[in-house]
Amino acid sequence: MAGTADTEEALGAPCAGRSVWRGGELADRPERWTLRLSPPQLAEIDAAAREARRRDLTLLRLTAADFPLPTLAPELDRVAEELEYGRGFTLVRGVPVERLGEPAASTVFWGLGRHLGRPVPQTAYGDMLGHVRDTGRGPADPATRGHQTRDALPFHTDRADLLALLCLRPPRSGGRVSLVSAAAVHNAVLALRPDLAERLYRTYHFDRREEHAPGEPPWTAAPLVVRRGEAVSMMYDRRCLESAQRFPRVPRLRPADTELFDLVDEVAAAPGLRLDIDLRAGDLLLLNTHAVLYARGAFEDHERPGLRSHQLRLWLARPDTDGTREGVTPHDVIRPRDTRPRDTPARSAAGPRRRRG
Repeated sequence: MAGTADTEEALGAPCAGRSVWRGGELADRPERWTLRLSPPQLAEIDAAAREARRRDLTLLRLTAADFPLPTLAPELDRVAEELEYGRGFTLVRGVPVERLGEPAASTVFWGLGRHLGRPVPQTAYGDMLGHVRDTGRGPADPATRGHQTRDALPFHTDRADLLALLCLRPPRSGGRVSLVSAAAVHNAVLALRPDLAERLYRTYHFDRREEHAPGEPPWTAAPLVVRRGEAVSMMYDRRCLESAQRFPRVPRLRPADTELFDLVDEVAAAPGLRLDIDLRAGDLLLLNTHAVLYARGAFEDHERPGLRSHQLRLWLARPDTDGTREGVTPHDVIRPRDTRPRDTPARSAAGPRRRRG
């Protein structure tokens, strides 16, 4: 059996509270989940970016204290509260990416992110600032990750506490983002197929897509859902669940597991449950990946390289955690590989400066 029960605890009542929301009820009320940057706040961002540039700070050395935002920081604290205890997502609009250009926008993005959490590696090579764009790689390659293609990305969770995406340029067409409440998906599965709902709490195996160090297993094992009081922490990526079957030591998925995945995909994509967002240049999307599943439609890109779709991505650990997912195996923090030749001495923590952008 692919999933094994981790607890004898009954499923109990459906999830409740602000983490349970329906996209159909939020679509006409964007002011409830959008923060529009004001001229004074933009001036603070510009001043913080100038100071970081004056001090010649690299991204890895840049902290929240190095990026002071006197009036915006309290707003970001409220955003952090909403991410943790509310709906689990916020859209920040108006980051001036066209005026800033990519290098300065990267600094601003990092600085804003440091007010919300601690960046963690996104690849086994230790990359901290990710680039979401079509690289021409195909999904059949087990080392290819979804953000490197223009293909549709079904509903899934990312591997950190928080996901931050800054849109530098949208695609020519398509690429719509969809969000859904993990707690609402849980409740729908419980209501529609209580016989399958128990499997949400079983342990499954996720393909690490070649993002593992030598000697480590190429998969990670975790339950799909861990209960957090009235809410849940959900970890779901069907592509990784199914591609892990290529490893002989991973237990085989049963027909009931496939039924569960089909149902999760169906209810997550239901028009009344999901919230669709068309990201435009300067939009900063913030997600609590325990509480919100994310999808992206396929897109067509521009012919000119300078116009092609490009988003910056951060994975953030919350300040009060070590990066683990409250009972879920820490598939979210990838341990960087040591790629130095064996006869090369380790560098200091500061290391040489690396150009970003």
